[in-house]
Amino acid sequence: MSHEQARRILDAGIAKAEEIGQPMNIAVVDDGGHLVAFGRMDGAIRASIDISTRKAVTSVLMNAPTAALTDLVQPGAELYGLEHTAGGMVAFGGGIPLHRDGELVGAVGVSAGSVAQDVAVATAAAAALDS
Repeated sequence: MSHEQARRILDAGIAKAEEIGQPMNIAVVDDGGHLVAFGRMDGAIRASIDISTRKAVTSVLMNAPTAALTDLVQPGAELYGLEHTAGGMVAFGGGIPLHRDGELVGAVGVSAGSVAQDVAVATAAAAALDS
């Protein structure tokens, strides 16, 4: 993923966060989980700097949206304890993998709002991959 593509994704996420009135932390990583672009909007909580980045990395490592992991990590479920692996994965919504021509090219992670707000911003950001 180029820096230009990552910036386009970041900018789309920021635009959606502004539209819903929720300052966010937005991380864009490449297919290896390495940070390519990051933005912390004024007023976004600092704890979410790390959470947004971990959401993006989790999406790359699992090649899945983080929201898809929530039920799988509950006590008694087959992936219980997953969030304690790989340096701390995140198993609630706001991370979305990015695919081009069926290949994983990176992910976006968003945090600082409600889970629904994080998912909405991440979805808008991800849609900008090939725009």
